[in-house]
Amino acid sequence: MMNSFERSFVAQLEKRLAGEPPLIQVLVGPRQVGKTTGMRQLLGRYPGTSHYANADDLLVTGRSWLLEQWQKALLLGNGTLLIIDEIQKIANWSETLKSLWDEHPHRLRVVVLGSGSLQIQTGLTESLAGRFELTRIYHWTFAELKVAFGYDLDRYLLYGGYPGSVAYEDEYDRWYAYLKDAIVEAVIGKDILLNRKVANPALFRQAFEILCRYPAQEISYTKLLGQLQDKGNTDLVKYYLELYAGAFLIYSLGKYSAKGWLTRATSPKILMGCPALYTMTAGPKVLADAELRGRVFELAVGAELLQLPGELSYWREKNAEVDFVYHYQGSLYAIEVKSGRKKSAKGLEAFMKHFPEAQPVIMTPDNFPVLSEDPKKFFATL
Repeated sequence: MMNSFERSFVAQLEKRLAGEPPLIQVLVGPRQVGKTTGMRQLLGRYPGTSHYANADDLLVTGRSWLLEQWQKALLLGNGTLLIIDEIQKIANWSETLKSLWDEHPHRLRVVVLGSGSLQIQTGLTESLAGRFELTRIYHWTFAELKVAFGYDLDRYLLYGGYPGSVAYEDEYDRWYAYLKDAIVEAVIGKDILLNRKVANPALFRQAFEILCRYPAQEISYTKLLGQLQDKGNTDLVKYYLELYAGAFLIYSLGKYSAKGWLTRATSPKILMGCPALYTMTAGPKVLADAELRGRVFELAVGAELLQLPGELSYWREKNAEVDFVYHYQGSLYAIEVKSGRKKSAKGLEAFMKHFPEAQPVIMTPDNFPVLSEDPKKFFATL
């Protein structure tokens, strides 16, 4: 069913490529969420000539390989669609792409895909400024998995995020092995450690396991550092979080403040990119515990809010807490997640006293499917 289901980025990309003149289209996102499948769907109905090349399987990649693919596309004629998958595997790809694009401006329709956000975006800002549009593709949402695989909420809270793992859900050990080996270890080993400086890879892997124990929880850098089996400082933890966020695995939310600079010094709130990344750490019985189930649901809400344009944070003042604060195009939403987890209800009231312009939002398992299906319509209706 996965190959027949089409994610929304495919139609969006198709529309952009049809424009005149289109910029270089850059797609970044996690491994195993359908980027390549989406490209095959696009190629299947593309009206013109096309050429697809994947750098993932090459032992040595460089300027000459990218030049070869560019020339193959040029020989097919003006307007040919050139797709380069796993572009981050090519050394100095952005400089090479810049020179080829500037030498042959707009003769090709160009799409490049990558799994590691940090190295991709560094190349974009340094070399390709003004020549590209960036599209971030995230984990599968509840609404997508519901349509493609018939998910209900419980199944999403246990396994949601990676369509490739659906075939192994009936056998937890196989499902765990797929997540661990084909996704997490591939991301850490290939996308991060081969491209970024990490002095202690074992410690870096340990940090992933530790961070996954805190779904949708606020925790201080000092406490996180104290659990790592090595000496370091809070800058090390921040750096690790930056790398994991760049690889679409784990994110850290700052505390909301009208003065944005105040958010940097606060304890982060930890969010995995999808519920599956927590379940693989916590085990398959996590929903049986009301407190943990509440945490997973809050994580699921946060993970989908992260996919939206705008800024996402949390808020706390003493014992008053708001789970998520979403700021988009001048509108401010204070989001309280009602999940069955025991917590004070005073946070929303306290936040509204400080920020009366905010729109209070109560998220429940009943209205979460509406948010997932059409977030813009959900917030516009409030």
